[in-house]
Amino acid sequence: MRMQAFLTLLSSTPYVHDYFNIAQGVLNHLGSISPYHRARHHDASEIESELPIDCTVDQVMLMHRHGSRGPIGEHKYIEQLIQTLYDATDVIQEVELPHELEFLRAGYNSSLTPNNLTILGRKELFDHGVEFALKYPHLTTDVILSSDSGRVVESARWFALGFFGLDPDVRIVTVNDKDDPVSWITPAPGPACPKFNYGFGRQATLTWGKHYLPLITDRLNTLLPGVGLTEDDIHGALFACAYDMASYGASPWCGVFQPDELVNFEYERDILMDASCAYMLPDNMAALVGTVFVNKLIDRFTNSKGDSRPLYLEFGHDVTILLALSALGLAKDDPPLSPDEIRLGRRFRTSELTPFAANMVWEKFTCTSSYDGPQIRLILNDATMPLTICGQGMDPTYGTCPLDTFVDANHYSTSIRFRDETWNATCGL
Repeated sequence: MRMQAFLTLLSSTPYVHDYFNIAQGVLNHLGSISPYHRARHHDASEIESELPIDCTVDQVMLMHRHGSRGPIGEHKYIEQLIQTLYDATDVIQEVELPHELEFLRAGYNSSLTPNNLTILGRKELFDHGVEFALKYPHLTTDVILSSDSGRVVESARWFALGFFGLDPDVRIVTVNDKDDPVSWITPAPGPACPKFNYGFGRQATLTWGKHYLPLITDRLNTLLPGVGLTEDDIHGALFACAYDMASYGASPWCGVFQPDELVNFEYERDILMDASCAYMLPDNMAALVGTVFVNKLIDRFTNSKGDSRPLYLEFGHDVTILLALSALGLAKDDPPLSPDEIRLGRRFRTSELTPFAANMVWEKFTCTSSYDGPQIRLILNDATMPLTICGQGMDPTYGTCPLDTFVDANHYSTSIRFRDETWNATCGL
């Protein structure tokens, strides 16, 4: 009862109203299934977005998530909702509906295509390709690396069209075409780490759902007497809001939910990803697997193998980005998030970290006078993410740090190698 009372008070909490007003509504607060938007990173509001004028970006490594897609496992909840509403057609025609539910008189159907990139997802990637070409006109490459997922390969193609134009002289290679023992794009789940299991995240969402879904179910059943909505139906309506947005840019369901209810749904998405592939995973597993990405970044920016390129364009998943952040200790909450209690001021917020079309851009830059030696910066979703892992070595104005300081700060990552004793013990190899 204490938890339910707390949740009902959220709608009057200034934080909730401020959070939604600043971000212009629900679009930016649907967790990792939010449409793309510029991030607002924790404790980064004072960070300068432009480097000093005497600095030049010499090398860039892009890791891009695929664009907006249709539902995957969530589709079953949407279909169940549609069936519940269809079965109650006569009741819905007779009941007095509030304005936000009037659309139900005409019925609600879904033509969402599971798994595939949406039209808006294509546009996100094309636009990002154009913007990237304008930002880094002096950098180019002849190869793009992608996960072997169809929506990721298609995302890479749309980005390439925006970046290079028609008939580009560039090859798109997938991780399956390479002979790396483990990929920094898709290190898990899979045979490289058998213990890595998304089930931890699913269990966390079931626990949190018991705290907030009954309240929404009761409220909407009061507005729709005789329809008999279940908690699974409410989940379906929340997913319909998100995936209608991803597919069409609008959804009648988004206006049905109150700000506090969307705050709770966003938290559900956050603990799903935190427990699936970030800090809530047991045995430091996410950080361990994320070292593959961090070590690849360091190898390239230090040119340790003597074959570094000026530009890397690579495409993967939200998991790719979250594993890397976990190895770097960025967006980490202390104490960890809990499926039994919402943390309003948390750092780990997938709406900001990994919306659809999220892009993690690593820059190595040099300056004629502002800094000595090569420096490193992280831009995540068009906003600088301060490299707090560098400690006192981070410049608080720009969120950057010297490359050698960054390498030293990542001593955990550089101490790990695939199939070494620590890896095998953690992953069950």
